Amino acid sequence: MINVSHLTKKYKNIPANDNLSFMVNSGEIAVLAGSNGAGKSTAIKCIAGLLRYEGEIEICGFKNKSLDAKRITGYIPEIPAPFDLLTVWEHMEFISRAYSLDAWQNDAERLMERFQLTDKKNKLGKELSKGMQQKVSICCALLIKPKAVLFDEPFVGLDPHAIKELKSMIIELKNQGASVIISTHMLESVSELWDKVLIMMNGRIEAEITRESVEKNGEDLMEMFFNITEKTPQ
Repeated sequence: MINVSHLTKKYKNIPANDNLSFMVNSGEIAVLAGSNGAGKSTAIKCIAGLLRYEGEIEICGFKNKSLDAKRITGYIPEIPAPFDLLTVWEHMEFISRAYSLDAWQNDAERLMERFQLTDKKNKLGKELSKGMQQKVSICCALLIKPKAVLFDEPFVGLDPHAIKELKSMIIELKNQGASVIISTHMLESVSELWDKVLIMMNGRIEAEITRESVEKNGEDLMEMFFNITEKTPQ
């Protein structure tokens, strides 16, 4: 479970996140949706414990910046940043050592196979394309078998096979009881994944929409999104 309470993050007194409160239950996929600059990535980084902020964030009952929380949290940034001089396999080994993982090799090989990275095993980080770097970033985050996973624009730069595979993995994470947050400005890319959508504008959550309510009322999520984000200020 991810519990965000009164999250506020300011840059030079300008709020990027303005008093956000929401919860993502175990086995639930939540989408942070909004235009560029809405505050989605900032919220993801705050939840991941990478930024200073006001408010409270807990992951499975632990403070998000605690070691207990970090051991069970996977974070996939929008822009991958592999180590230039580590090979793909050495990235897997680095994560295994950092998280004190046992018998990790088979899991690493399976992840690499699913993302068609096996033949890139000995390639250095600086030799990889952006899409390949993104795949390595995903593999590193999922190798720890996280209970909470934070994806920031995860499909950008991926080839069709990798997108299909990642979507399957996200469903698997949900079925395994993980709490999943996906930040995106392309709702169509997650149309089959989400359980609820948090629509963000100007650093605030303007609406929280559940799949159950949309299906029950016969509504259209994209139409709702545009009605909310394109409304004329009074």
